[in-house]
Order: sequence, then structure tokens, then C-alpha cells
Amino acid sequence: MVLEKLGESLKNTLSKIASAVFIDEKLVNELIKDMQKALLQSDVNVGLVLELSQKIKQKVLKEEIPAALTKKEYLINVVYEELTNFLGGEGHKIDASAISAHKPFKIMLVGLFGNGKTTTAGKIGKFFQKRGLKVALLQTDTWRPAAYEQLVQLGTQIKMDVYGNPKAKFPDQIYAEFAPKLAKYDLIIIDTAGRDALNEELIAELNKVNNIVQPHESLLVMSADLGQSAQKQAEVFHQTCGITGVIITKMDGTAKGGGALTACAVTNANVKFIGVGEKIDDFEEFKPKNFVGRLLGMGDIETLLEKAKEAITEEDAKDMGKKFMSGKFNMIDLYEQMEAMTKMGPLGKVLDMIPGMGQLKLPKEMIDVQEDKLKIWRFIMDSCTKAELEDPDIIDIPRIERIAKGSGVSQTDVRELLKQYKQSRRMMKMFKGADSPKAMEKMMKQFKGGNIPGMGNIKFK
Repeated sequence: MVLEKLGESLKNTLSKIASAVFIDEKLVNELIKDMQKALLQSDVNVGLVLELSQKIKQKVLKEEIPAALTKKEYLINVVYEELTNFLGGEGHKIDASAISAHKPFKIMLVGLFGNGKTTTAGKIGKFFQKRGLKVALLQTDTWRPAAYEQLVQLGTQIKMDVYGNPKAKFPDQIYAEFAPKLAKYDLIIIDTAGRDALNEELIAELNKVNNIVQPHESLLVMSADLGQSAQKQAEVFHQTCGITGVIITKMDGTAKGGGALTACAVTNANVKFIGVGEKIDDFEEFKPKNFVGRLLGMGDIETLLEKAKEAITEEDAKDMGKKFMSGKFNMIDLYEQMEAMTKMGPLGKVLDMIPGMGQLKLPKEMIDVQEDKLKIWRFIMDSCTKAELEDPDIIDIPRIERIAKGSGVSQTDVRELLKQYKQSRRMMKMFKGADSPKAMEKMMKQFKGGNIPGMGNIKFK
């Protein structure tokens, strides 16, 4: 997960609160000290950390606790709220409705060399394409060799129209050339040239492009490894080029991500998107409330549901739900479950979005093993016949030998999948008749453990 070490430290801090008998000033000071250490290790500015600490201490020790909350609940709620505000709060978002109201909506990307601006153009294009918008990419970078070719490759990969003229010398001329064709799209992503530093030449060029394009959003693309220095860059770009927000890339590969996030939060250009991996889909809207929920192990149902909608259609979800409620379940259903999980992203990130799962502290090695198993099991299912998928009970020793040979795995792997299927089927049968909240509650009380396809049996406290 993004900022994994920070998340683990904050979860440990909350665990101390949950296990404490009394909440007194000594405990609060200890918790704040733990939080300060975790944030400083994530490259967050010392002054900001001290300011956050004072706010939490002030609220917990001096403000009146609402009657509906215990002191523990109030303390956890204060930590959650203040961390959310610390990362920028809930600012203006770019959603599909805002885009539809200003067709064609124009997002211009600016930034220095090496921050992943062109790759981000493809990622943000795909992000909105998945939300039903007609998107086009425009390359106006006349400085970097092959910038247009790179964007064309990305456009081909995500099946998106790309415009540009690699022979042109001035970016404003490129936009003017293609403006009439761009009018038919819902959203235009404009990639601009960068430099090694923000100099007068770049400022003049960006302002010239800005005047002719008149973008609805001008977003600064920065790498997370800038850490605290991101603040200065964000402020200078905001003052000279009028940026409206920031996109932070490479959040998956640096401990400085906390510094970059908080540095931007104190400017007037909040973070709007983050890149969380190398793949085209490793890109998400930055919602501080949801982000903090994941850091604290509280989950992020909103983002999980968004990913689920992308992975499985509403019709298929309803069909699967009916099967669960009826207690019917075969290998094809398990296969579809596994495919949907694969589309939603790495298993560890999906589990972090499920409330409570982040607090189980599952070893990374275990999650990695489960992801490898999912891949192997998909190969096995591809080697099964339709009859075997519909009725796995017919799979005997000779069939196991054939399937193992055909999929290039061991017979033990095949048997393990059959065992997983039987466990999942038993669980689905337990859902039969649980079609009301009362019946579901009764059933959950009978569970001594949870069962997640691909995860085996996990004991919940």
C-alpha cells in the first residue's frame, strides 16, 4: 500500500488506544510522540508535525467530548479528522458532472522533466475514459525528442485518440491546428513541455499555451521523491503559472511520499490525483478522508466499490448475488471471482480497502504467496473442461493428472484449488436463506472464522 511504513506505525498507535484501560494525558502524549516519529520518518516537515500534534492534544484534552462517544472513540475520531485536514481536507474535485458541463473540458499538465508527465496524461485519460467520457490526448511538447511518439504509444494501448505535430516548433500553434477536431470530445488532456528547472523561458511558454488553451484545470505533475521540497515547487508554479492542483507520481516507491503530500497541502494547490504504480490503471483520485482510512486500517469502501464497478458489471454482480443467496456455486463462479479480484489490482491493496482487514496485519509474504496462487489457479481452470468447471466433483485422479500436465503445474496445486473451491462452496451454502439483515446477523455470529477466495481460512478476533 502507499506509504506502507507510515500506515503500519499509525495502526500500531491506534492499537494502543484500543487496548488502553484509561485515556489520560500521559497516554495521549505517548501516542502523539509515536505519531510524530512515524510522520517524521515519512519525511513530513517538522513544523507541520508539531502543529498537527498541538491540534490533536488541544482537542482531546481540552474540548468537551460529545455524549454519544466514549473517550477512546473520540480520540480515534480526532486523529482521523486531523490527519484528513493535514492532507488537504476535502477540496474541489474534478468529477464527470463538472466535465460534462464544460464540453470539451480541458486539463493541462505542467511540470519539470522526469516527473512522468506524459505517462500521467495517459493515466488520467484512462481514469476518465473508464467513467464513460470520450477523451483525447494532445501533445504540445516541442522540446523532448519522441514526446509525441510516446503519447501515441500510450493512446494505442488504451484505445484513445492522440493529436500532435512533431514537426511544429511552437506549442500554441499545435493547439490552434487541432482545436476544431477536439471540440467533439468530452475531455482533452494537454501534455506540455518541461525543463530541468522552472526558468523564465518555461514560464513564458506555459503562460502562452495557457492563454490560448484556457484550461479548466492546470495540474502540476511532481514525483513523490521530491519530499518536502515539493512545497517550494508547488508554490512557485502556482504563483507563476496559476496551477489549480497537483498530481503526485511514484507514490509506490519512496518513503518521501508523506513529505510530498503534506508539502502540497499547505499551498493553495491541493493534491488531486496520485500515481500508485507503473501500470496504466495505477492511478486514483486523491481523497484525504479515504486515504487516511486506509493508513489507519479503517478501509476505503468508496474506492473499493469504484474498483469493483470497473472489474464487474452491475448485471454480473446481481447474477452472482442471486447465486450466493441460493447457495449455488461452481468453479466458473470461483473463476469469475478471481478474475474480478485481479482486475481490481494487487491483493494487498484490495484488502487494505476492506474495513478491518488492514488491522489484521497480514504478513506481506503471505499476501504475495496468495497472489501467486491466484495466477496458478487461473492456469488450472483454463485447462479444465466446461463440464469440470460446472461440476468439479467429477474431477478424479486421472483428470487431476491431465489438468496438471495441461496447465504446467503440480498435482498438488490442482488438489489445493479443489480444496479452495469446496471451502468457498460451503461458505456460499451458509449464505442460503440469509436474505434479511436479521438472518445475516445470525449467520455471522455462527462464524468462527472468515473465508476469502484465495486467502484460505483467516481467524477474526
